[in-house]
Amino acid sequence: MNFVALDVETANASMASICQIGLATYENGALAEEWQSLVNPDDFFDAINVSVHRIDQKAVEGSPKLHEVAQSITERMRDRVVVSHTHFDRVAIRQAFIKHGLSVPNCSWLDSARVARNAWAEFAKSGYGLKNVCDTLGYKFGHHDALEDAKAAGQVLLAAINKTGLDLEGWLQRVGHGASRQKDIARDGNPEGQLFGEVLVFTGALAMPRREAAEMAAKMGCTVAEGVNKKTTILVVGDQDIRVLAGKEKSSKHIKAEGLIGKGQPIRILIESDFKDLVYVDV
Repeated sequence: MNFVALDVETANASMASICQIGLATYENGALAEEWQSLVNPDDFFDAINVSVHRIDQKAVEGSPKLHEVAQSITERMRDRVVVSHTHFDRVAIRQAFIKHGLSVPNCSWLDSARVARNAWAEFAKSGYGLKNVCDTLGYKFGHHDALEDAKAAGQVLLAAINKTGLDLEGWLQRVGHGASRQKDIARDGNPEGQLFGEVLVFTGALAMPRREAAEMAAKMGCTVAEGVNKKTTILVVGDQDIRVLAGKEKSSKHIKAEGLIGKGQPIRILIESDFKDLVYVDV
């Protein structure tokens, strides 16, 4: 019975504005590791959010940005069952990682709120918020602290397993589970394409699905790669990221590309709309 429970807090209404994350690793049904970090979201703090979790701009001064803790997060989530209470945290992780040009961790998600709704009749239609469920179960925790909430979600799942006798795999089957798997977009370029020989990488949030963009690039001859390296010749950045990131933190891929450019590597950085014009040139 091995899984990871996760919770995040956000700075404002944008689910990508993660300012705190907590991960609780369970092995054989017992808490094996706790990991938590404040995160500088490189974004503004809304008073409504601060009133809930008490984390503000001053609290995250000196805290790492998401790309600095992404490896620690991914290592704990990769190829694991990740439990969160409602799908909010799942969406927040995906949006935040995409915003920062990071690969979304491969995992299978299990919603402990849906587990609670199925395990206890009194939560079937309402009252399945994390605090209410835990109050009913007699589990005490500090609500709206990411690690505390993560552990609480884990306890809800364990209580449901104990009550019903349905194991982790059984719950995945009963309530359904979403795979958050960053689909492989690596492609070999069409040898007859006009851009054959170019090595292209995408970063940030694109308007079009990445797989579609990768297919378009490969058809034009580009080799599509997952990460920036010494072979990269084109970096495509989402239009929205260029506007949002102006004067702020750029994705790790963007930063790496600029560093290589500074060392003399000929990398052309394009926004998504220019990339579309480039690949549609013959259409």
